[in-house]
Order: sequence, then C-alpha cells, then structure tokens
Amino acid sequence: QVQFVESGGGLVQPGGSLRLSCAASGFTLDDYAIAWFRQTPGKERERVSCISSRDAGDSTYYQDSVKDRFTISRDNAKNTVYLQMNSLKPDDTAVYYCATPPGPCSMWPYYEADMTDDYFGQGTQVTVSS
Repeated sequence: QVQFVESGGGLVQPGGSLRLSCAASGFTLDDYAIAWFRQTPGKERERVSCISSRDAGDSTYYQDSVKDRFTISRDNAKNTVYLQMNSLKPDDTAVYYCATPPGPCSMWPYYEADMTDDYFGQGTQVTVSS
C-alpha cells in the first residue's frame, strides 16, 4: 500500500524558511515523479513543484510564484522528497500535500482533473504570518 507522510509545516514569519518532508512507504520514490501541491480554504488545489523520476532525469518544475524561493529535492536513501521554502510570504499559507501524479511532471496540467482527493493524504499546514 502506497502511503505518504508529510511533515515540517508550522508557523513562520514572512521572510522565513521551512523544509517540508514527504516520506513514502510501499514503493521506491525515485521510480516515480513526485509533486508538491497546496490548498487554501475555498480555493482549488494547485501544484507548487514537481520532480521527475530518476529515469526522466530528476528534472524539476516550479510554479511561477515560487520560482527562486522553493527547491524540491529527493533523498533516495531516505525515500523522502523535500520542499525547501525560503523567503516565505503570507500568500504561501496553505496545507501542503505531496503525491505521485498520474503523468509526468512536464505534462501538467493535462491530468489535473484525474487527481481526485484519493491521491492526497493529510498534508502539513504552513502558516506565514507576523
């Protein structure tokens, strides 16, 4: 059974940093693309970043609003994907989720409608506020 456990969220002041972790069990992370998403109440879930599978070269993708501030990475030994978030802004406040998308990173958002709630776990809350 594939499971993800997100952690690392919390309350941080604007300009601060957090590192989110996505630990997987039941499969080997580097065989798959892994993406981070976020959602705030009343808004659609949005993809923040994605890292492609090892076979696809571990390419990384970012939403424009987080480019140069967020970094996605993978630690194969720990079977964990990270999202390093720097220069955080109040607009980054959301619940953050990781998931393995049903398509390659490069094909987003063509399979967005396929990603039902079943793809996502509990998430981790990030709150950016002074």
